[in-house]
Amino acid sequence: MRMLELSESARPMGLTRRGLVAALSGLASALSAAAAKLQDPSLPFGHDSIYTRLFGIRPLLSCRAHTTVIGGSRMPEEVLRAMAEANEYFVDMHELNAAAGRRIAEVTGAEAGLVTAGSFSGMVLAAAACLTGKDPEKIAQLPHPTWDKRECLMQKAHRFGYDCAFRAGGATIVEAETREELIAKISHRTAFIGVLASVERIKNPPPGLLMPADLVAIGKQHGVPVVVDAASELPPVDTLTRYVKMGADLVIVSGGKGILGPQSTGLLFGRKDLVEAATLNHSPYTAIGRGMKVGKEEIVGLIVALNRYLKLDHETVMETWNRKARWMAEQLQDIPGLRAEYRINAYGFGEVRFEWDQKIIPLTPRQVQERLKAGEPRIVYYEDDRGGTIQTRTMEDGEEILAARRLRRFFLEEARA
Repeated sequence: MRMLELSESARPMGLTRRGLVAALSGLASALSAAAAKLQDPSLPFGHDSIYTRLFGIRPLLSCRAHTTVIGGSRMPEEVLRAMAEANEYFVDMHELNAAAGRRIAEVTGAEAGLVTAGSFSGMVLAAAACLTGKDPEKIAQLPHPTWDKRECLMQKAHRFGYDCAFRAGGATIVEAETREELIAKISHRTAFIGVLASVERIKNPPPGLLMPADLVAIGKQHGVPVVVDAASELPPVDTLTRYVKMGADLVIVSGGKGILGPQSTGLLFGRKDLVEAATLNHSPYTAIGRGMKVGKEEIVGLIVALNRYLKLDHETVMETWNRKARWMAEQLQDIPGLRAEYRINAYGFGEVRFEWDQKIIPLTPRQVQERLKAGEPRIVYYEDDRGGTIQTRTMEDGEEILAARRLRRFFLEEARA
């Protein structure tokens, strides 16, 4: 088959012959993969996927959000095309990092920005920046600082599993329970205050819980930088701007997840001097972030995904998730012992909450989770000690039908057993 020749004027702006070939190749692959999913429904889900062909691994049908443990997000075709074209060229990584950072700053309203190797990397680099500034001697000593100013102060209620990233960057975490105790522990050793943005979504916050705005205000009053981890806080879209407007010194957001960029990317943005310090601690420099390098293709993919995300009608996108969730909840009615309810979650979009009477369906939540993951299709959702929660935001059209069919069949069979 002859390759179709396009005149320069007929090609998409900025796309070279080699880039066009790469883009068309990527599109053909994606269309082939999509067609494979729509084949005979009696065939196993993803039976002809690259994971099955290359590794013998059966893919998962996700009833979850964009989580790292199942591979993150699905990148849109325009992101994949951009990454394919980026692969065709070499580039000065310092120039690329700076240019991408300028776009992140423009989008977020921050003074500067940086693409990181995921949110965890962003937290490591944020800690490093607050500890070292732009001092090359201090940068060379991480993750073992010898100077006094190396503490990350956190309210105990803001502690979470990933805050070990601050320690990986060289910081020592100091806990405080109350506002008064936290202020009392600010000293010449305090390098920054760590903040978990998701505390804002707690339905019934414990007494004395400080919100991000409270901690930013304390940081400003005492001249201490405040680092906000907002990795998974999209939606809402104003997560990209609100913490900068609040006065946070550094903010971290995932580049995969809601933005649908490469899962191995993240955004770090905020004060110019601190972002510059983070950059010096990052690849391609030989510093603590060297092993957290981000490929040129990933940087391009993230910025294309970010530009795309900003153009979306987010209400319409959310309603497509909600429609699928409402339909799934309807399909799970009238099953003996099972209760399935559509509800709006703390992020503002719909999901399905389900529980069951173990006297009628004699399985524990863990047993249900294991059996659904082991069956066909292999379903994964949010399991807890009372039941589970289904989200549809990662589903392509039609996957909600496969998931609902499997869930309904599973619970009906268990209820009859």
